[in-house]
Amino acid sequence: MNKEDIISAIVHLTDEEHQLPLTDLGLIRDIMTRGDYAALTVTLSTDMSDKQEWYKDQIVQALSPKGITEVHVRFKEVSPRERQEIVNSRINKPAQPPVQKAPAMPAYASIVSEESGIQFIAVASGKGGVGKSTVTVNLAAALARSGQRVGVIDADIYGHSIPSMMNIDERPQKHNNRIMPIEREGLQVISTGFFVAGNKPVVWRGPMLAKMFTTFLSEVEWGPLDIIVIDLPPGTGDIALDVHQRIPHCAEILVTTPHPTAQHVASRAGEMARQTNHPILGVVENMSYFTDPAGIRHDLFGRGGGAALAEQMETELLAQIPIRSLGGIPLDEAQTASSVYPEHSEQRKIFDELAEKVLKQLACL
Repeated sequence: MNKEDIISAIVHLTDEEHQLPLTDLGLIRDIMTRGDYAALTVTLSTDMSDKQEWYKDQIVQALSPKGITEVHVRFKEVSPRERQEIVNSRINKPAQPPVQKAPAMPAYASIVSEESGIQFIAVASGKGGVGKSTVTVNLAAALARSGQRVGVIDADIYGHSIPSMMNIDERPQKHNNRIMPIEREGLQVISTGFFVAGNKPVVWRGPMLAKMFTTFLSEVEWGPLDIIVIDLPPGTGDIALDVHQRIPHCAEILVTTPHPTAQHVASRAGEMARQTNHPILGVVENMSYFTDPAGIRHDLFGRGGGAALAEQMETELLAQIPIRSLGGIPLDEAQTASSVYPEHSEQRKIFDELAEKVLKQLACL
């Protein structure tokens, strides 16, 4: 069964108010299937918690006759208002033209082969702390919203942060002795953080780092994908070199802040891409500015670093991402919230525009 088959099997699960399938309303998402295994996420409002078992039973009963013997149902609880906003956004969303999909690849085919049809984007920076992982997650989510099938590899093995940023606390399952990626926000995600206990440091030398990255490429049961976004570690070390060697057609996005030091160090990552003949799609300037409640813009880290880096690398400044304030949000809520920017935020709009630019550039490679 594929994703469309799963949707057809559970189409009878509808919203009481609108009498539309929950899948159409975005309330059942992150659907993934491999052989006789299926996983999905059901969004319920907090006043519907007692219906979790009922929904799980309904889904299992619908999929069992189709040959699905193992079903993993996740539940995401939101407020009634948030659930209604999700529904409204789907009902009022204009129809989109069908997206041309790359053909599904065989389960054991190499994802880096030309035949797979997958395009790779490495998100790189010269130094840590510039928001490279935030750019990775939000660019990947924006590409998925545009209709692309997107995977994320958290290759920042020493400083893996994507599991916590996406509020993923579960561990990947194995199916037919292959690792199943975790699905969140419509993305297939794999990270070293899934295999390390707690927040313990990864104390590995080069060969072990290469082995882990090879595992992500060859031993993960990726579903059909159009794009894989790779969160590189900062700098030009073993993993960055490994990516350039193993994925010769990988494109690259450079992340910097407006500060001259960040721009200067990020140019090293750009020079590495040049030396290995990897196309640079452009530069994303993160933490570009902060707009206070009065609407006044503050350039907290200076101005011009992204444009200077783009000029130096003879490429385009793709986006300038402002800082999002978490003022007034309790610490425990901020720590457990997904780092994907909320629907009506300025940042999400910018990332949606960034995704459009990236897709146009990929089409020209």
